[in-house]
Amino acid sequence: MPPQVLLVEDDDKIAAPLVRTLEREGYDVRRVPEGQRALDTLATSQVDLLLLDLGLPDMDGLDVCRRAREDGYTGGIIILTARDGELDRVVGLDVGADDYLAKPFGLAELLARTRALLRRSAAAPTPTVAPAAPTAAAAAIDSSRLRVDVQARRVWVREQELAVTTKEFDVLALLAAIRGAVVSREQLINDVWDENWFGSTKMLDAAVGRLRHKLEEAAAPARITTVRGIGFRLEDVPDA
Repeated sequence: MPPQVLLVEDDDKIAAPLVRTLEREGYDVRRVPEGQRALDTLATSQVDLLLLDLGLPDMDGLDVCRRAREDGYTGGIIILTARDGELDRVVGLDVGADDYLAKPFGLAELLARTRALLRRSAAAPTPTVAPAAPTAAAAAIDSSRLRVDVQARRVWVREQELAVTTKEFDVLALLAAIRGAVVSREQLINDVWDENWFGSTKMLDAAVGRLRHKLEEAAAPARITTVRGIGFRLEDVPDA
């Protein structure tokens, strides 16, 4: 089954060539012009990648991105917009976008970033039958009570599963693999995004910020700390 791409763009002159280009690359593309229709599609259909314009007629694209993440969408999100200010880029990343392209952009660059995100998403299939939450005995084996299941690509805090995006999971899995040790920013960028990544490193900071928030909300007995000038580490804290 080809990757399912949802393009949210109200300008026909922009949407038409994008759809043609993506379909030539073998993607199954669906296009909607409004934010609410995009949210409805995400709720009822499989979508591997969301290409999202911010200037929509019914609602701001940033709100679409935020609501999509709140509703549990974990696929890739690339924001496409004429807003090229740093504040808009940072806000977009903070509300859950994986990437950001300012218009006008080259189709080759869009396709490269699309392939990079879909490569990561392909490694995270959604299981048809959800595995049971870890038992008390299993939890006791993990003294931190934070369980990162690399094979199933799922994260548990005690019996609670955390909803994380593909990028968030990859960052957390790298930190959890050598818990207590520092993972450099360069390694995280190279392993989670791409060794040839040419975008802003703010996406790493945004992903770490969202992970911190989710761990805090779940009262996880682990936290991500910043080692200034080097990177990040995942360290255990007393379980309250």
